[in-house]
Amino acid sequence: MKGALLVAGTTSDAGKSVVTAGICRWLARRGVRVAPFKAQNMSLNSYVTADGAEIGRAQAVQAQAAGLEPVADMNPVLLKPGSDRRSQVILMGRPVADVDAMEYGRLRDLVRDTALGALDRLRKQYDVVICEGAGSPAEINLRRGDIANMGLARAANLPVIVVGDIDRGGVFAAFYGTVGLLDADDQALVSGFVVNKFRGALGLLEPGLDMLRRLTGRRVYGVLPWLDGLWLDVEDSLALDARRVGVRPPHGRQTLRVAVVRFPRISNFTDVDALAAEPGVTVRFATDPAGLDDADLVVLPGSRATVHDLAWLRETGLAGAITARRGPVLGVCGGFQMLGREIVDEVESGAGRVEGLGLLPVRVEFAAEKRLGRPTGHAYGRPVTGYEIHHGVATVEGGEPFLDGCRQGDVWGTTWHGALENDAFRRAFLADVAERAGRDFVPAPGTDFARLREERLDALGDLVERHLDTEALLDLIERGPHPVPVLPPGAPTAG
Repeated sequence: MKGALLVAGTTSDAGKSVVTAGICRWLARRGVRVAPFKAQNMSLNSYVTADGAEIGRAQAVQAQAAGLEPVADMNPVLLKPGSDRRSQVILMGRPVADVDAMEYGRLRDLVRDTALGALDRLRKQYDVVICEGAGSPAEINLRRGDIANMGLARAANLPVIVVGDIDRGGVFAAFYGTVGLLDADDQALVSGFVVNKFRGALGLLEPGLDMLRRLTGRRVYGVLPWLDGLWLDVEDSLALDARRVGVRPPHGRQTLRVAVVRFPRISNFTDVDALAAEPGVTVRFATDPAGLDDADLVVLPGSRATVHDLAWLRETGLAGAITARRGPVLGVCGGFQMLGREIVDEVESGAGRVEGLGLLPVRVEFAAEKRLGRPTGHAYGRPVTGYEIHHGVATVEGGEPFLDGCRQGDVWGTTWHGALENDAFRRAFLADVAERAGRDFVPAPGTDFARLREERLDALGDLVERHLDTEALLDLIERGPHPVPVLPPGAPTAG
């Protein structure tokens, strides 16, 4: 088979990423050569490909669902917000500018050509490309320059399905309103809907689905049930409020309590997913000193705005709570930089010389060129692989070496993301943390994080196979957009 599909959503966090991953896994299991694609992604969770390109973390997981090594073509445009008004623009895995919304508009032609070129290459290389939209296709104020949703669909003549999160409420109005706000040419590409996260008896939902079909003239491709405990690498901090924080029964007599500082510009918080997967480890996110109470381990994760988030730590009182605590602390990337003695930043914030928390003998200076890589090494006598994404270059002036960073007493710091996904290293690290925290916690010997992620991808593939009309989906992918009615009144033509 040959073809493509765009998975759009009524809102951010409606389920586009997981539905795209599920369709990729379902098709790959059928023997289809399938690849994921997201033309433009705004996310602080990113990943480094084997050739050193930075892409959205969700596209890396979708590539895994398809059985592929991630490449830059899968996410040719990545925007990483550094403030409410400015973002770093990454094209084909390399940063090219730091702009506000108006300045970004001047890059419109370059962004469009970059995205369409990447999609064209993927369509030539693979049988099927499953594209993920961004936000909602009904952001009519942004339609003129759009290349992530209907702008992409129009340019490449892609059929579109719209995913809605029924758990939030108002899903029928969201479906109808999404289509109704589009102009006639955009509406012609929207083929139908997928209801996501449904709980309860399907019979109670059917009258609404029937009315939606009559009102829009479009089919419902299926209803995906709520699946508890199904987590995947997410796009942004919207999903943190509903993040899985449950604990599997401990292997020893006690649990290990982990508190993760939730910075305003938190990035790559997926680093702690491997901790949450460990039996007996609880993970919570903290925004004030009380959130660190009784924590056996405090984690300072990555940050897209290191100096600004360090100032936030001081404003909230978290900085004082961290420096005063007597117990294990781990800093990753931006969090590691904050733990040092001094930060010199003329690049990201322009703040110049800033005092760090002083818990590690480290001096950090921001370089203009971003460092991207897939390093390997050893810690606790175990092999460790990871990936690094940072402007800040750390000079270690003491302590013990630790994954390109250092350790001093009960404080560890590293620039490496993904290190905790290495099972043997993670268990050794947690055993050390437990001993230092005085907890009777024993890491379970059999936890395989990579296998757990594969199991979740298989669960997504199962959801698609069991709960969506897969024959209709195959037909849509192969034949392209089907004739559908236009809903009045429609939005003004975008031009």
